[in-house]
Amino acid sequence: MLTTGLVAIDSTILATAVPSIVSDLGGFAQFPWLFSIYLLAQAVSVPVYAKLADTVGRKPIVLIGIALFLLGSVLCGFAWSMPALIVFRAIQGLGAGAVQPMAITIAGDIYTVAERAKTQGYLASVWAISSVVGPTLGGVFSQFLSWRWIFFVNVPLCILAAWMLIRTFHESIERKRHRIDYAGSTLLTVGMSLLILAVLEGGQAWAWDSVWSIGAFALGALLLVAFALVERRAAEPVLPLWVFSRRLLVTTTLVSLGIGAILIGLTSYVPTYLEGTIGSAPLVAGLAVAALTLGWPLAASQSGRFYLRIGFRNTALIGTALAVIGAVALAATSLQPSVVSVAISCFVVGLGMGLVATPTLIAAQSSVPWNERGVVTGTNMFARSIGSAVGVAVFGAIANAIIAGTANGEKDPGTVQAASTAVFVATAIVAALTIVAALTMPRARVEDVEVAAAPSPAE
Repeated sequence: MLTTGLVAIDSTILATAVPSIVSDLGGFAQFPWLFSIYLLAQAVSVPVYAKLADTVGRKPIVLIGIALFLLGSVLCGFAWSMPALIVFRAIQGLGAGAVQPMAITIAGDIYTVAERAKTQGYLASVWAISSVVGPTLGGVFSQFLSWRWIFFVNVPLCILAAWMLIRTFHESIERKRHRIDYAGSTLLTVGMSLLILAVLEGGQAWAWDSVWSIGAFALGALLLVAFALVERRAAEPVLPLWVFSRRLLVTTTLVSLGIGAILIGLTSYVPTYLEGTIGSAPLVAGLAVAALTLGWPLAASQSGRFYLRIGFRNTALIGTALAVIGAVALAATSLQPSVVSVAISCFVVGLGMGLVATPTLIAAQSSVPWNERGVVTGTNMFARSIGSAVGVAVFGAIANAIIAGTANGEKDPGTVQAASTAVFVATAIVAALTIVAALTMPRARVEDVEVAAAPSPAE
């Protein structure tokens, strides 16, 4: 719960401070990179951490993640320019790549499916508290102190989480030699980085039909093809291809992609939308985002009752339907800016996310034994991070294209409103596509997917 809190608070505290950061450091066109570089670093490192966790254990990996997150937070707090802040956010992302999936994997080791349904309320409470604390702190720091404190606040949390884990979490792992998939890790990292770079800079620093954009797309795609070929021959692949040969794992991965895009589309643009159109204070804009991250854990805490009774697929379908309703409502009302309507729409989306994210992840975890659970959890988190990274890149490209297309290219209220509306419409489309992914999930009950795995070595 403590380690999850690090990522949970960080996921909401930054968005409310973006206008203050841009005002201080400049670089509005670059601000999507604050999210993208973090999510990209998190995404490409998750498979590596997940594989290592299945071989050397969860504890050393999560402690490494906390240390990197701490280092990145301190450096971000002292950033002197937007490029420097972007680089330091990458270090934070490398830490988050270990922290979030390891916390979820450890919970999967300790509890059975039925027990996880009961303890989901405890885990969800972290996001519930963070959904209020994060935006509130972000707004307070930006409005009354300095945006730099949104990073410094992570320092005591990191120290406390590491100390508690060292004291209380113990595991017995069979030690043996392993072959690290350096080639696969490198190809995956560079390939995904090039694709994200092409999407973010396309239409901005580079024209879409320029040699740079086309080259980045082509080279990134080529490296990912090479990655797939390398993984087929690797002794211990960083991202085993068998993950994509099982229908349940493939469909839950696709759902996770959609979840990541929907989440980032709202959390990264709602504050800017409210502050730029009706002049909402950062604290108020942050609380509107908190409605989303409050609805999520409330629904997640009750999702166990649903999937234990009606199955994972039906629960996910209910969740995606709610997400579509909330996203469409947000897009439809965005032409008449209102904090209340935005908060209500975000809350409905959050309820939907809570009913789809948790059941699909638990379904994937429950279908494999302990020695595969790290990879499966990592793949799910990897997909969510990639969805967010690609999503914020695409949404950023859409918003920047609208801003650049205005007569003066400035961010007046009308331009911000038009750009935000376009992003909200795109988010609603992603939510609709996520329903399609949920429909393809196999009809399976809890007892159908739970694997009679060996007892977990974790305590």
